[in-house]
Amino acid sequence: MLDKTASGLVHGMLASSLKITPFAIMSRPVAGVRGDTVIVTLPGSPKGAKENLESIIKLLPHACIQAAGGDSRVIHSGGMKQLEKEAGVASSGGVHDHHSHLYESGGLASDDAAGMTSGCGHHHHAPTPRTQQDGELRSNDLTGDVTQRHRSSPYPMVSVKEAHKLVAQKIPASEVVKKKVDAGLVGYILAEDVRAKESVPAFRASIVDGYAVVHTDGVGIYPVVGVSHAAPGEMKPLEAGQIARITTGAPLPPGATAVVMVEDTRIAKATEDGTEELEIEILASGLTELENVREVGSDMKTGDLLLRKGAEITAVGGEIGLLASVGIVEIEVYKKPVVGVLSTGDEIVPHDRDEALKVGEVRDSNRPTLLAAINARGYEAVDLGIAKDQPGTLEDVLKDALSKVDVIITTGGVSMGEKDLLKPTIERTFNGTIHFGRVAMKPGKPTTFATIPVGANASKPIFSLPGNPASATVTFHLFVLPALRQLAGYIGDDIHLAKALVVVEQDLVLDPRPEYHRAAIRIDKSGGLVARSTGGQRSSRIGSMEAANALLCLPGLSEVGDKRTRIPRGDKVEALIIGELKVSGF
Repeated sequence: MLDKTASGLVHGMLASSLKITPFAIMSRPVAGVRGDTVIVTLPGSPKGAKENLESIIKLLPHACIQAAGGDSRVIHSGGMKQLEKEAGVASSGGVHDHHSHLYESGGLASDDAAGMTSGCGHHHHAPTPRTQQDGELRSNDLTGDVTQRHRSSPYPMVSVKEAHKLVAQKIPASEVVKKKVDAGLVGYILAEDVRAKESVPAFRASIVDGYAVVHTDGVGIYPVVGVSHAAPGEMKPLEAGQIARITTGAPLPPGATAVVMVEDTRIAKATEDGTEELEIEILASGLTELENVREVGSDMKTGDLLLRKGAEITAVGGEIGLLASVGIVEIEVYKKPVVGVLSTGDEIVPHDRDEALKVGEVRDSNRPTLLAAINARGYEAVDLGIAKDQPGTLEDVLKDALSKVDVIITTGGVSMGEKDLLKPTIERTFNGTIHFGRVAMKPGKPTTFATIPVGANASKPIFSLPGNPASATVTFHLFVLPALRQLAGYIGDDIHLAKALVVVEQDLVLDPRPEYHRAAIRIDKSGGLVARSTGGQRSSRIGSMEAANALLCLPGLSEVGDKRTRIPRGDKVEALIIGELKVSGF
């Protein structure tokens, strides 16, 4: 019946009643919100009803404003003391404790996708998410004043290597599913060893066009007593002194022991109308048994290991052809993750909106870019739309996404602004764990990786990428793509992007942080790889990704010392390959 519960109001009524009688523990008050209406149940006795109502009545106006969707920041703009003064109540102590509030994240408590009460209620009843050893939440308390937000990031800076390690450790285990052997199998990873159900070939077959013979007959003229085509059918046994015309791939007639190539024969006699061969002269001598013949099981025998667990089904087609050749119609593979993409921010508008931009508006380039990149890698992408910078809105979108997808990607809302809501929402509303919130790299320093519980022993990963387009695209390839590949069954180094040494065509200035410089690389005439920068590398410049097929791994100044401030033209650097290599020109 209730859209959201308000357990804080319930605790308030119980606490007040217990001061009067210990039998209050038997009461069963209920409080919550339906639509924009606050609903509270009171005891049946007039005395009990009066006592319960008196305990919460001064706070009900504030609760009604919250239920009606009031902006938490506006409501709290005067501070807690001002709110208490207006309500005619006083806090029990001088220290503000966010756990004692009746609300959290801009609204009354709600049940999240994991079936847990999130972000509200008395601290003795709700589990508290922890992201550091001292048990303190690092993210900003959205119910607090803007003056109380962090002035510097509380998240320790981790290296790219450390970030990769954390992602690999926290990604859930891969799920095994059964898939039919058809074109839709491309890109899946085998979850089992696969063995041949049948021998190939299943019969003795000719490997040339010619004549089936008894190899001991030798040269001479022989009658043609039959024809064996590469099609099913009954064949008469072949006796010594007889031959049968045969095509490539066709089964040998019973009694035949070899095949003579058509080039080693001539027609000795034909029918009167010249349409059929009656006798053929065999010119080749010294035939050996099974010459020009594929023996039963010569390609593979029943029970042979065809493909090992962990093998990829590629678009080249070899693996699918191999499975089909032995009659395998279904195999176990690792499930490909379904990925949701969400853009956040009051300033973000759909890229295809016809209206001219207003001052401060930005067209959404991140969402279509990432959706395309996910699909191109063979994973299903779900468009989660745009979420405004409002705690309730973001909470609802994420809650819905957790029920639909395996991995969530968000862009924006992970920096230090008062409306950067991702980290507080993950921690405080969904009881999530933020494993890292800053990475020592350029671009992409605010990149955040977290997991959100969705059951007793299950969680789903969420990657909160920076809002700047180049940063979002680089960090997708660097962190999200390896995670998707790990979920899809890849192991070890196979989850990461391919690496290669490339020669740079121009001087590249080094940054204090390690940089992932967007570049276009090609194969030169000598077979080497040559890289050219795509131009300005600002994190907001999505144009730096245009024509880029690699990320040049440039060391930070702290890694190379003060004596070297640039990579000179002609030097080699390591590159991560993110697109197709080109053979000629830029």
